[in-house]
Amino acid sequence: MLQQYYKSKNILECGCDEAGRGCLCGSVFAAAVILPSDFSNDLLNDSKQLSDKQRRELRPIIEQNAISFAVCQVSNEEIDKINILNASILAMNRAIKNLETTPDLLLIDGNRFHTDLKIPYITIVKGDGKMMSIAAASILAKTYRDDYMISLDKQYPQYEWKKNKGYPTKAHRNAIQQFGTTPYHRKTFNLLGQLSLFDN
Repeated sequence: MLQQYYKSKNILECGCDEAGRGCLCGSVFAAAVILPSDFSNDLLNDSKQLSDKQRRELRPIIEQNAISFAVCQVSNEEIDKINILNASILAMNRAIKNLETTPDLLLIDGNRFHTDLKIPYITIVKGDGKMMSIAAASILAKTYRDDYMISLDKQYPQYEWKKNKGYPTKAHRNAIQQFGTTPYHRKTFNLLGQLSLFDN
């Protein structure tokens, strides 16, 4: 059962989460969501526990009911420069800064975060399975990133991004070995994985 709020229903709590950290290509996306303290939806859960259809059903409900929300990204070029952890934190900061309403408290999924904003924050490991606002952020980050990868798939169908969304599937790695990399691949990642063991 997800908690509606962490500290108090009388303050504006903002949930933050990212999507795409473990991918071999594309941007990492992050969302920030401020839900009303009385928000309730029986389907709402960590995006990884939901089907694509369920996430797509929840997205407009979250967007219509949120006091404020924002979704931002950090490109694969930026990821290669500053590493994926820093890129994920940067994406969350960008999303928070793009909110139309300033929250009183940030609830961050995971255990690492830093910000130059003067807003207190709490990191919550597996927060997307504990807090409604983080779960909502996880759904927005995931669906927006999926849409982005589906659009890139039209340019590069041989990598099957429509299916794998850039994650390191065997088919994706085989395609990298066969066709090489695209401008969207993260060059600092181990793109071939175990396939590289068989290279001469």
